[in-house]
Amino acid sequence: MEHRIMTREALEAFARALLEQERSSGTIEKYFRDVRAFTVWLGGSEVTRERAAAWRDSLLERGYAPVTVNSMVAAVNQFFTFLGWEDCKVKALKLQRKLFRDDRRELTREEYERLLAAAHGLGRERLALLLETICATGIRVSEVKYITVEAAHAGRAEISLKGKLRVILLPGKLCRKLKKYARAQKIASGEIFLTRSGRSLSRRQIWAEMKRLCKAAGVAPSKVFPHNLRHLFARTFYKVCRDVVKLADVLGHSSIETTRIYLISTGAEHMKILSRMHLIQ
Repeated sequence: MEHRIMTREALEAFARALLEQERSSGTIEKYFRDVRAFTVWLGGSEVTRERAAAWRDSLLERGYAPVTVNSMVAAVNQFFTFLGWEDCKVKALKLQRKLFRDDRRELTREEYERLLAAAHGLGRERLALLLETICATGIRVSEVKYITVEAAHAGRAEISLKGKLRVILLPGKLCRKLKKYARAQKIASGEIFLTRSGRSLSRRQIWAEMKRLCKAAGVAPSKVFPHNLRHLFARTFYKVCRDVVKLADVLGHSSIETTRIYLISTGAEHMKILSRMHLIQ
């Protein structure tokens, strides 16, 4: 019987396969990191379903959130599928559907405005405009590169990601700000959000810059990351139009169930609903 040992060559081949599937750089990085974590835990032992299940359970014991554990299991299962090790795949943890979000991770509109004010106060105009762009359009951090001078002039950006093409509209006020910034930076065409050396901003750079605003803005670091701006856009958009199907199209979701996750109320909102029921005498 074949000895199933994790090797660096297999990991690298897996990463190349993900590239060929046009997975985003963030997805590839995450999958690679999760599979490496499993490899380190194995310590050279042979791969079996029992050991994969033991690793999954060990993540819980070490304090990983169930959602995080399931995402890591999904990455390792993908790796097993790539190698043809289907019998090594393990089941994800069964999770109860969330009724409300954790207030400690929920970015409010008021906190978003404080982040913008802090960015302006620190002279970080590129960062302030980037925050507004993500929050006003709902784009993913990996889609920032599609915000170009041409898109600002056209009032729309064509985004091609994961084999899907969608068009997002850019608010007129945002277009004016983008064009003004591009002129000031002498960017005549192409991407607007660039480093000083003219390269695209990486996911890590955007994360790091946002985190540096936390103290000045008085916002908890746990709330400050690009995807939370996308969540704020989704909640605000839905309050205006009350159309989850339209919101799913705007966000580029294949499933409405994914979109519904963005619309789960906070714990505070859930408590208000409970108090309005008046069931306590």
